[in-house]
Order: sequence, then C-alpha cells, then structure tokens
Amino acid sequence: MATNSEILDHLNEQQVMMLRLLKNPLPNDDFLQMRKLAVKLLSKKMDNLIEDHETKNNISEETYDKLKDAHFRSKS
Repeated sequence: MATNSEILDHLNEQQVMMLRLLKNPLPNDDFLQMRKLAVKLLSKKMDNLIEDHETKNNISEETYDKLKDAHFRSKS
C-alpha cells in the first residue's frame, strides 16, 4: 500500500492544493456545487477546443451533414 508521501510525489502542485482545500468534508450541497462548477469549466474548455479544431480544419455544419448521411463503412 502506498504511503501519503508516495501518493503526493505523483500529484502536481494544483492537485495537492485541492486536496488540502478539501481536507475537511464539505456539506453535501457545497460539494455538489463544486462538482457542477468543475464540470461546467471542463465543458467550456472542451467546447473551445472543438471550435478551434473546426476553425483550423475548415469544418462546417455542412461537413457534419455530409458525414451524417455517409455510410460508416469504407467503400471498396
């Protein structure tokens, strides 16, 4: 079984800070609110990554429509 110091060696500084912040249990409502905020932040970051990818690769709504209507198997 890993010791606390071994576990901390595998975490980055932000992860350690979050663990220290949450050392004492939060009321369930507060914890759920924090989880929702984290998911909202990650969702926003993912949306931005997808938008950047679409812009760089000239992907439009028409591209998705063509893919939607195309057969998923290769044509050989």
